[in-house]
Amino acid sequence: MTLNLHTIIVSTRPSRKGPLVARWFHDYAVANGRFNASLIDLAAFDLPVFDEPEHPRLRKYVNDHTRRWSASVESADAFVFVTPEYNYGPPPSFFNAMSYLSGEWAYKPAAFVSYGGISGGLRAAQIEKLTMTTLKMMPIPEAVAVPLFAQYIRNDVFEPTELMIDGAKNVLSELYRWAEALKALR
Repeated sequence: MTLNLHTIIVSTRPSRKGPLVARWFHDYAVANGRFNASLIDLAAFDLPVFDEPEHPRLRKYVNDHTRRWSASVESADAFVFVTPEYNYGPPPSFFNAMSYLSGEWAYKPAAFVSYGGISGGLRAAQIEKLTMTTLKMMPIPEAVAVPLFAQYIRNDVFEPTELMIDGAKNVLSELYRWAEALKALR
């Protein structure tokens, strides 16, 4: 069974480093071969602060940006959110992107590659998991945390440690198991 994995770059700010971390994970996922992997840049959808007139559960989207975002999320069987930590929590772009949709997220597993200062973005990921459960997603425990992430970027390339690579392997293995199991519920 071919399952689609979307690795989503959560940060949308101009000076972000998330794309470097996400590129590493995406390339690893492609080489792993368990999923049909896609790298999704949230910034490319240009989502303004939630602006749909109807509740997302109705799927009566009037804006093109929402329709494009809905189609992208709907096509995925599993997600990896590459997320920074801002002020001990998730970036606003995460909450906004999640709030745009409802049913498209349901019964799909998600994992995190978090990055930041000393905590490696773990505080943001924990809060993001709470939001996901209200959308009927399954955030898995396996994750990759990148503390003090700037030290792993050289010449605009993210260079992971062996521990991060092992974490990515575990994330993909568990995501695949969950994605297979949850597919029957969709």
